[in-house]
Amino acid sequence: MIKSNQASQDMEVQHPPTDGISEMQFSPTADLLAAASWDNNVRIYEIQPNGTSVAKAMYQHSAPALCCAWSKDGTKLVSGGADKIAKLFDISTGQSTQVAQHDAPIKEVRWVDGASPILATGSWDKTIKYWDTRQPTPISTVNLPERLYAMDSVFPLLVAATADRHLVIYNLNNPSTPFKSMTSPLKWQTRTISCFPAGTGYGIGSIEGRVAIQYVEDKDASLNFSFKCHREGGQTVRDKATVYSVNCINWHPIHGTFSTAGADGSFAFWDKDSRQKLKTFPKVGSPISTTCFNRNGTIFAYAVSYDWNKGHTGATAQTQNKIMLHSVNEIDVKPRKRA
Repeated sequence: MIKSNQASQDMEVQHPPTDGISEMQFSPTADLLAAASWDNNVRIYEIQPNGTSVAKAMYQHSAPALCCAWSKDGTKLVSGGADKIAKLFDISTGQSTQVAQHDAPIKEVRWVDGASPILATGSWDKTIKYWDTRQPTPISTVNLPERLYAMDSVFPLLVAATADRHLVIYNLNNPSTPFKSMTSPLKWQTRTISCFPAGTGYGIGSIEGRVAIQYVEDKDASLNFSFKCHREGGQTVRDKATVYSVNCINWHPIHGTFSTAGADGSFAFWDKDSRQKLKTFPKVGSPISTTCFNRNGTIFAYAVSYDWNKGHTGATAQTQNKIMLHSVNEIDVKPRKRA
């Protein structure tokens, strides 16, 4: 267990990616951290009990790697990239093989629970494809209204967010037909989406410093709400707020509370049921592009990395790319009754 809980004491992962960090995911069975990067590589680090890290493996796409996801048994890692393919990396053999193909970059990959493990890939080609990774052709292809920007799944729920603020919700017992289609409750472009651990709803974040908590069933609509976050100023009418993108939402695996992280370089922990902030942490000086909890919620990993919120002009030779490990203090993530 890492012996610190202040942002200034967080541990830095050695040998980080050399370009923007697009997605990180912890293994569900071990403290193995995967990181996909714009340097075309996917790296796997082993996090030691004292918080130090060891680079364990690396494999390549032929273009930026945009996403990654572990299989439920932790034996395989899948990644998708701007090379329009998904690759499957076998931890035991150290070999990677192509398992999926699209007509445009693959933005999201998720393993779908069920009778057998199925891979869902979402692309800017406006489709989601479902794959048995042993077969060269998809089991099913679903057309989306626009390019896919974000996707997440907790069986039987899969939620896809596309350009033009479309949301398409699927019941994976019938994965080819949308269960519900709607417009995002947020007024600006969707940046991230993350399903509740119970699979009853999802959190969605936009480029306009706002998060919405949404339940799937209409009977739970009274529980839906949204809130502002990752903003500066705006306390008075004359003082206009500086608004930052919400880049990542993650759910704590034990307590069901959640984190947000943004282009303002900060992260915070929240309780959706009491609708309150639990803890805010100091800014780290650069955008946080992606985050994740480990399997028991004791480590929170965050990537300090340019997120393209200012376009290509914001990317400089001095742009840093770091992966930091924060030791989670349980009091910061436990649900709290509103006073």
